[in-house]
Amino acid sequence: MQILITLTSTDPEVKWNAVRYGNFLLNAGEDVTLFLNGPAVDLAAGDSNRFPIAEQAKVFSLSEGVLVA
Repeated sequence: MQILITLTSTDPEVKWNAVRYGNFLLNAGEDVTLFLNGPAVDLAAGDSNRFPIAEQAKVFSLSEGVLVA
C-alpha cells in the first residue's frame, strides 16, 4: 500500500512521531512518502536528545522512505 504522511507542524514531538510512524510503516512493508509542508520543511529544527528527529529521518531515508518538501 502507498501511504502519504503530510507534516505541517513545527513542534519537535509531532515531527519526531511522524517520522517514527513512517519508519514503523516501512518496517511493515508499506511504501511511505513524508511530505513536509510550510514550517515543517526544516525537519531537523528542534532535534534533541528527547526527540532525535535527525536520527529517525536518517533511518527513514535509508529504509527507502521518500521525503518531499
